Amino acid sequence: MDTSGAIMIHRFIGMTALVAALALPSLAQAQGIPGGIEQGSRDGERAAGPVGAVVGGVVGGVIGGVAGVLGVDQRPRFRNYVVEQHRPSYHYAEEVRVGTVLPEADVPYYDVPPEYGVPDYRYAVVNGRTVLVDPRTGRIVEIVE
Repeated sequence: MDTSGAIMIHRFIGMTALVAALALPSLAQAQGIPGGIEQGSRDGERAAGPVGAVVGGVVGGVIGGVAGVLGVDQRPRFRNYVVEQHRPSYHYAEEVRVGTVLPEADVPYYDVPPEYGVPDYRYAVVNGRTVLVDPRTGRIVEIVE
């Protein structure tokens, strides 16, 4: 590899580290993989242009996936809320996991109260488990345990 190639690689690594350092504090607040990717991409692009957007999106998705859609402190409160509502459980023949797309018909979806800060999602009770669902796709984005 010539000197210019090595310089490009070092610049890329340096830019990646810079974007990660600048984006991590705000990404810690990102909610879920989709929100984390969007937020990380915006923050990365502001900090380092197109390359920063790509790196920030990846970092944001990872952090968002760990954090989940609901904040850690909100999960127990939301779970209690759902139990108090006595919603019927929908029987689904397959495994309930993040990424599963639920059928459009027959699954009862409910609005998440505004105090939980996830207006883009709805919830359902599937096989006795509370799940947050993207209503546009029917995809489970979080299992609330």
